[in-house]
Amino acid sequence: MRPSALFLFSTLAIGATTHAQAPAAQTPPAPAKQVHAQDGGVREILESIIIPPKAQAPFSSTLQTEWVRALADGGSITLVNERRIVRDGNGRIYQERWLLVPKNGKRQSTMTTIQISDPNNHTHYNCFPATRDCELGLYGPTTSTGFDVQGAAATGPLPDDMGYSIHEDLGKQLTSGLETVGTRENTIYNPGVFGNDRKITVSREFWFSPKLGINLISKRSDPRFGTQTFTITNLILSEPDPQLFELPEGYKVVDLRPTPPPAN
Repeated sequence: MRPSALFLFSTLAIGATTHAQAPAAQTPPAPAKQVHAQDGGVREILESIIIPPKAQAPFSSTLQTEWVRALADGGSITLVNERRIVRDGNGRIYQERWLLVPKNGKRQSTMTTIQISDPNNHTHYNCFPATRDCELGLYGPTTSTGFDVQGAAATGPLPDDMGYSIHEDLGKQLTSGLETVGTRENTIYNPGVFGNDRKITVSREFWFSPKLGINLISKRSDPRFGTQTFTITNLILSEPDPQLFELPEGYKVVDLRPTPPPAN
């Protein structure tokens, strides 16, 4: 590389001496910066169990999540996490959101969001440890009647010839020491509903606690997204620490409410 560089420098120097009267060449503009983008891709969002603001039913718990997705070669990918869910006797809800990580992998999960909901004051906070700020929004329903927790579909045909739904009662069992009522729903979708070339069956099984108004076990199996299992563990039926419902110290609040909160 050194001889080539020296030759190039010598050639330019000779040219400058011979054609001293010629105008200097203009520097070409720098090429536009390229932005790398890829075609296609998919963004998948994992939903979780619904926690209604049921009063006089306090609890503290850990929600264990497992998401198994099948691969075309016959293998699978399994992601897991654990997060804390708490509700006090006034119906206030404290939840933590943690990243899903590979099961039995080296990567450790981290908390991304703290959520605090107060149905009486109609407030909902999303607090982000990474930026140390809290976004304040409106929280709507004031009673558990505003939530379809079980969402049990009746057996029969779906509208517009989309397919058929089968509802099955599984009876009762003790789950984490509480009586739960089991339900299984199989929804068979006809070809063409999702661009599918054959029938697709989506199965959902859940065990509902009438005492707490939540599903203690919820399992959803969908060939498009895999199998998602949510299990409530470490269940304690007592008033939680009230400090959990205080905003984290030192966090800035950003009010995103479009209108004043409704009157109680």
